[in-house]
Amino acid sequence: MKTKAHVLFSGGKDSSLSAILLEPFFDVHLVTCNFGILPTGPIAADIAREIGFPHQILKPDVSVLEEAAKTAQKDGFPNQAINDIHRHVLALLAKTDGVSVIADGLRRDDRVPHVPLPEIQSFESKNKVLYCSPLMGFGRATINKMIDSHLVITEEESAGMLKCDYEAELREYLSQDIGEEATHKLFPKSHKQSRVISRIRK
Repeated sequence: MKTKAHVLFSGGKDSSLSAILLEPFFDVHLVTCNFGILPTGPIAADIAREIGFPHQILKPDVSVLEEAAKTAQKDGFPNQAINDIHRHVLALLAKTDGVSVIADGLRRDDRVPHVPLPEIQSFESKNKVLYCSPLMGFGRATINKMIDSHLVITEEESAGMLKCDYEAELREYLSQDIGEEATHKLFPKSHKQSRVISRIRK
């Protein structure tokens, strides 16, 4: 019987590809973080169904998002805020019954979220879990080649796509708190983000 691996899942290409890479070795279950600010849970569940994995929603306390919003405003950009959310979600998932392996879609060239190696080692030791990022050894161009043979995706500007990631709910929380114009100034210029449509099965 395969060990269960819980993969943090945004509905995008990176977390989907991570799940596919782990599939030969683990019983993969997808986990989407949702604070209740946006209806991202059902969107992620539909994508998980399309690519053939069980799915569940993890609901951290909204106070985590509130603190992240304060950090983003203090810093003037969201990087540390998003890293803080990721750390909290990892810790919360590690304390969930039945969780022994945690994975995510972080890539080699990602700056946010980012978990340094010493922190990974400490996290595993403290929580008695295994943690992995299957894409950490790959750059963007290589990952895109891998995507071409495994997933059908759509790409849109990040500001206009409802993604099931930390950034989407952080943006929305800030927009409700300080307004859209002030929120827009905190985030870098809009960039392309992906959402998975289906899986290419051979």
